[in-house]
Amino acid sequence: MNRTALAVLAAAITGILVGAAITATRYVAADISPASLAFLRYAIGVACLLPAVAMAGRIRFARADLVPIAALGIGQFGVLIALLNYGLRTVPAARGALIFASFPLLTLAVAAWLGHERVTARKICGILATMCGVFLALSDKVLDGASIHGWSALGGELAILASAATGAICSVLYRPYLVRYPTLPVSAFAMLAAALALAVPAALDDLFAAPAALSRGAWAAIVFIGLSSGGGYVLWLWALKNIAATRVTVFLALSPITAAALGVALLGEPVTAGMMAGVVCVVMGLWLAGGERKQV
Repeated sequence: MNRTALAVLAAAITGILVGAAITATRYVAADISPASLAFLRYAIGVACLLPAVAMAGRIRFARADLVPIAALGIGQFGVLIALLNYGLRTVPAARGALIFASFPLLTLAVAAWLGHERVTARKICGILATMCGVFLALSDKVLDGASIHGWSALGGELAILASAATGAICSVLYRPYLVRYPTLPVSAFAMLAAALALAVPAALDDLFAAPAALSRGAWAAIVFIGLSSGGGYVLWLWALKNIAATRVTVFLALSPITAAALGVALLGEPVTAGMMAGVVCVVMGLWLAGGERKQV
């Protein structure tokens, strides 16, 4: 298997891990605040990466690169998650997932604006097909949540869109640092910066109270979320290092599909015709968006 194929596989695994983490987050969300959960998530992620970074040997970052890499980590983990959590307070989760599915389209727009990628009809059709697939897979839940109206819902939808835009910008801007340095230390440093940034809001919330009251099942979910975040982020950045950002981010369409599949397997939720049609559309979209080999 060549390097490009491995990068595509890494992006696909990341999309699946994100969906699994979403399901685990739903399981534990009522027991701990979003800020504390995010801090524990990335603290565990950093902890699982540090041994591998130590074994890889010491890497010196240029001083001029420290702040940008840290800022990208805070944006990818802190700002993105904060905006997403804020939006989901007033927007149904399924509709939020559909809005967040604009991530690859926004990534293509940013990459094209910076001259990193070409906008082609095949890429656009592929991204739109994956978005259509997400809608079909979640159509019953999206339509059930359509009763929420007003400025609060609009503000939440804009916050989720801004969350996707933040991720798109970070995904494109990571590339120079991933070319310059190995993936592991960049991942660990960016995630550490995010964990430190989240420490203050988590401490002001329930970080020192909630963990002691968590059940073993809740802790198992949090540890899984942390481990999947650490491993998934390394795979994500390695994929960004080797193939175009749009081609990587389009695989995030697998996350709501994975979450829906886990809902069927673990929570006894029904398999719907929309879900099956959504899977077909997502697969078609991934094939279209990832089919071009030449990148600018």
